[in-house]
Amino acid sequence: MSSFIWLNGTICRLAEARISPLDHGLLVGDGVFETLVARQGRPFAVREHWQRLVNSCEIMGLTPLPLEDYLAAIEAVLKANQLSDARLRVTLTSGDGPLGSDRGNGPKTVFVTAVPLKPWPPTEKVCLVPWTLNENGPLAGAKSVSYGGNVRALALAKSKDCGEALMANTRGEVCEGTGSNVFLVLQGRLVTPPLSSGCLPGITRDFVIRACLASGISCDEEALPVSALAQCEEAFLTSSTRDVHPISELDGRSLITPGPITQKVAAAFHQFVAEQAV
Repeated sequence: MSSFIWLNGTICRLAEARISPLDHGLLVGDGVFETLVARQGRPFAVREHWQRLVNSCEIMGLTPLPLEDYLAAIEAVLKANQLSDARLRVTLTSGDGPLGSDRGNGPKTVFVTAVPLKPWPPTEKVCLVPWTLNENGPLAGAKSVSYGGNVRALALAKSKDCGEALMANTRGEVCEGTGSNVFLVLQGRLVTPPLSSGCLPGITRDFVIRACLASGISCDEEALPVSALAQCEEAFLTSSTRDVHPISELDGRSLITPGPITQKVAAAFHQFVAEQAV
């Protein structure tokens, strides 16, 4: 665990950091966040994550953290914790509020944490959970701190010896994982749910799509019925910490791991981000 965090403009020891029990992020999940990684001291896609934070704030009616403060906070927390390879989280809430849903008028709460970056296993087991995400809800597309449903879904997946859960939307379409986006290979075609499915606009998801385009790999965004999970030949997850992460087992069914298309996509992704110096 990190020893220092950045809290409202100041680096302080984690053991001494204090957030009000009236903070609306705690009381009602009224806040947004970003998870990103740093490798060899360099945060990956740092500006893209800031732009998504801004977009989430717009959806939720919050005032975003200025870019210069965001960049300074990330640099400060990495330096304070002497971390080179790290998992970073930027959290912003509406600050103190009443015990109901009304917001207060005080300043927002912002804090940035960093912990050592841990590797994932080479492949992942994944299962579909019975709960749905509302693609028409007021928080659709926002990376909100209201993650109670994700916590419950992942706990169920882990009880089935899986490391990630997939969720469908209210239309019975594949949506996303609890902390990842998903890509399937169906009859040789690479496909991923569109943003209209209600899935989060993943930063790595976007880079994978762009990398495929740059390298001539066909990748389509299209609505996928849940039945597609039982038909795909290959599948993989994407996220800031996972990059391109092959799925070895989906709802108890073994998949080609890593499949030939997954391997091509992973190579294209790493080449693309290296060339773009993201």
